[in-house]
Amino acid sequence: MEKQPAASTWTEPVRSSTSDSPPPAHAGRQPSRVERLCYATGATLVVSGLLHLIVFAVDGGPWDGPVSWRKPVTFGLSFGLTLIAICWVASYVRLRARTRTVLLGVFAADCVLEVAGITVQAWRGVPSHFDMETPFDTAVSMSLAVGGGVLVVILTALAVVSFVRRPEGPAGMALALRAGFAILVVGLLAGAAMIARGVYLTRTGHQLAGYASTASLKPLHGVSLHAILVLPVLARVLAGTPWSDSTRRSLVRVAVGCYAAAVVGALTWAVVAY
Repeated sequence: MEKQPAASTWTEPVRSSTSDSPPPAHAGRQPSRVERLCYATGATLVVSGLLHLIVFAVDGGPWDGPVSWRKPVTFGLSFGLTLIAICWVASYVRLRARTRTVLLGVFAADCVLEVAGITVQAWRGVPSHFDMETPFDTAVSMSLAVGGGVLVVILTALAVVSFVRRPEGPAGMALALRAGFAILVVGLLAGAAMIARGVYLTRTGHQLAGYASTASLKPLHGVSLHAILVLPVLARVLAGTPWSDSTRRSLVRVAVGCYAAAVVGALTWAVVAY
């Protein structure tokens, strides 16, 4: 009786290394200098968030509100994980080496700027966003807004490339990356809307209303940002299973559908609560 072939398992493609198109970090080569920098920076931001969780436990105070230890905690963790995730998923996106280096370098610097601004203001006991009380506070607030715009440009560029050039990787990775980036863009748009409305209300003399106006969009913003980590990680984990490629793709499709449903739910809540 003839044996049935075993389910295929994905192996990393081996490509020749060139200055314009290096093999991705998952293809057996050592991470590049900018990738190592991004991973180290992301880990540092995560540690910063965890340390401020300890500060909150010792110092106390409110968890919610524009002035609280919540912001350096959540922003440190979120930006750190996002930087690590973007550095990793960018290795699957078809980019020239120089383009990847520039995008990741600017992205890492911007993540540090955002977390640093928020952390400094938390230690000063003043709001980090929409605070125009002093020239320094205004400079911090506006730099955070500009930095947010830079993040939108870089991540949108990566999203566009992932749709124009099919990403590499195991079965389901292309779908996971494209869906993750698409959902991420939704989160970025939600963040941009929060900043735009908050700045407008603050500049027209309604600072408290500016803080309150962001509440309804926070769940949508938070849920959407991490799809780019969750979905590709799932595809990569499934690559280590004995299941067939079609089964892995189906599972990724189910995960994308579930994540999209969560985003729709958060969007619905934002509209109702607005």
